[in-house]
Amino acid sequence: MDENTPGAKGRKTPSRKEAEEARKKAMKTPMTRKEQMKRERDARAQIRERQQEALKSGDERYLPLRDRGPVRRFIRDYIDRRYVIAEFLLPILVVSFIVTSLPPPWAGIGLLMWVAVTLLTIIDEFILVRRLKKEVARRFPDESAKGLTLYTLLRSTQLRRWRLPKPQISRGAPLPERY
Repeated sequence: MDENTPGAKGRKTPSRKEAEEARKKAMKTPMTRKEQMKRERDARAQIRERQQEALKSGDERYLPLRDRGPVRRFIRDYIDRRYVIAEFLLPILVVSFIVTSLPPPWAGIGLLMWVAVTLLTIIDEFILVRRLKKEVARRFPDESAKGLTLYTLLRSTQLRRWRLPKPQISRGAPLPERY
């Protein structure tokens, strides 16, 4: 099978001799505790590196456990396809904080802006979570809804460009029916 064909693993199958050597090498116990710690540290570093790449590319196989599964992918797509007020909360609050430090007429406007944006964010998040829970219950009736609210809130309060895993759907795009 050619390495470029779909479904190919992207490398040659090792010969029996190579596979046995690799297995024996992996089974060898390290001579010292220091070598064992180094081997474990390298393995953890490799796993972290794969997870970071998966967070950037969206590769489901290597994502951290909190981001795996069709329900979490659906939540990410549901949030990423729409504008959320909470996404802009931090920049708006920074601006309103600066405005409140100005002379009196502006300070009142800054304070009013602070309160209005906070209330709008709370209302928008409440509506978002309710709609999302209904949609998850409709699409995934057998899945547990545990932890979905917190996952939704954490994802929606981040600016889109800083979200990890990176958004895989553009704003306004329709959601796929199957996940």
